[in-house]
Amino acid sequence: QVQLVESGGGLVQAGGSLKLSCAVSGSGFSINALTWYRQAPGKQRDLVAAINSGGIRNFADSVKGRFTISRNTTKRTIDLTMNSLKPEDTAVYYCHVDGWRDGRWETHWGQGTQVTVST
Repeated sequence: QVQLVESGGGLVQAGGSLKLSCAVSGSGFSINALTWYRQAPGKQRDLVAAINSGGIRNFADSVKGRFTISRNTTKRTIDLTMNSLKPEDTAVYYCHVDGWRDGRWETHWGQGTQVTVST
């Protein structure tokens, strides 16, 4: 069974930084892309940043230049480093992974971690 465990959320003042981490466990699962999404109260879940198996990164326009994403292939972890945080970055952040296991395409979500940015 594939599991994603997120950590690193919390409360930070505007202009501050946080780093979120996501660890992927589960044997036989070949990871393709790792993605961070976020969902603010009353809003849809939106892509924040993604990195695929080739190391290509993609960012939402709202976080370009402020957030970075990195993955450790050996440890099967993904980090989202968030700088210059704004109150509008407040949301629950979710880790998402897709890939192959036993010839089947699978996608999995983490449980989410709260990020709150105060003014």
